[in-house]
Amino acid sequence: MAFAGLKKQINKANQFMNEKIGGVEGTKLDDDFVEMERKTDIMCELVEDLQLKIKEFLHPNPASRAKMSAVKGIGKLSGQAKAATYPQPEGVLGETLITFGKKIGEENLYAQSLVETGESMKQIADIKYNLDDNMKMNVIEPLHQLSTKDIKEVQHHRKKLQGRRLDFDCKKRKKDKALYTPSSSPARSPGRGAGSHVSEEEIKLAEDKFAESLHLAQMGMHNLLDNDVEQISQLATFAENLLDYHRQCTEILEALAGTLHDKKNEAASLPRSEFVPKTLSDLGVIDSLNGGLPTTNITASPLPSPMKSPARSPMMQNPSAQALYDFEPENPGELGFSEGDTITLTQRIDENWFEGTLNGKSGLFPVSYVNVVVPLP
Repeated sequence: MAFAGLKKQINKANQFMNEKIGGVEGTKLDDDFVEMERKTDIMCELVEDLQLKIKEFLHPNPASRAKMSAVKGIGKLSGQAKAATYPQPEGVLGETLITFGKKIGEENLYAQSLVETGESMKQIADIKYNLDDNMKMNVIEPLHQLSTKDIKEVQHHRKKLQGRRLDFDCKKRKKDKALYTPSSSPARSPGRGAGSHVSEEEIKLAEDKFAESLHLAQMGMHNLLDNDVEQISQLATFAENLLDYHRQCTEILEALAGTLHDKKNEAASLPRSEFVPKTLSDLGVIDSLNGGLPTTNITASPLPSPMKSPARSPMMQNPSAQALYDFEPENPGELGFSEGDTITLTQRIDENWFEGTLNGKSGLFPVSYVNVVVPLP
């Protein structure tokens, strides 16, 4: 059985090389089938690219995406998969506003406004997390299922069709060659002679398998392409989720704008108290230093001019690294550079990756490709 399978693979490879190099013409399928294959290839590419681009839309920060992927990969390896949450920028901003509002003091109107704004931004972040969950469940997951199940099955049948077509053409070519080539040797019994003779039964079996795979490939591609209702429904769900998110954000921001307007009017209506700065005498500093003598007898000596520190270039003041080798980006979110370039460091993602900027562009790059000149704080 193993020898027969190997022999079949060799025959297919020979047929393929004869067609590609020798100019042998294989069985042609009709234009409708070719067009169906073209559309199927586009659909496969669309589903893969759409999953990637929706994730980039929901999680714009490439550094955070890389960190989430690293955590997910480590979790899979350790058997303890841990869901990594994307840090929504609205939530990060909200926490900062609330923290400084509380530091200033909640009795201050500006501090109260900072806290109100921060709370609203955190609400928007919560809504965005819900949007993220809904998109994953109703858009990304169906695309993933389509890619790993339906498209995978269609591609399997197409590959099998190609193999069976090559097998059928190979057997048919051998039979035709035997018919038109005079034989000087005695006739051989069926099944003997190193496979040079192909029986009618073998050709019929190869033809039946070819026809079966053709049917399955056509049906699979048809079902994949003739699915507009479900695919448009996914796009409608995408739009509805976004609309709901923006509607809720609008309600929160309208309420916040009204609150801040009231705070501004309240601050404008408060009477302004006159402020008189205190002098050193008011604070008792001069009298205590002078031993009670009148301040008019004290002559202030000029202060020595401060020593100037050596000037440093603006690039050297920031965390930076110098490229040891050229780096060509292979994935979205990576930063390319040439040997000798000086890159401003933004943050270290993990032990293998930095995030930095060069010529106005930001992205990720390997730690091993650079020499750190000014380390990150």
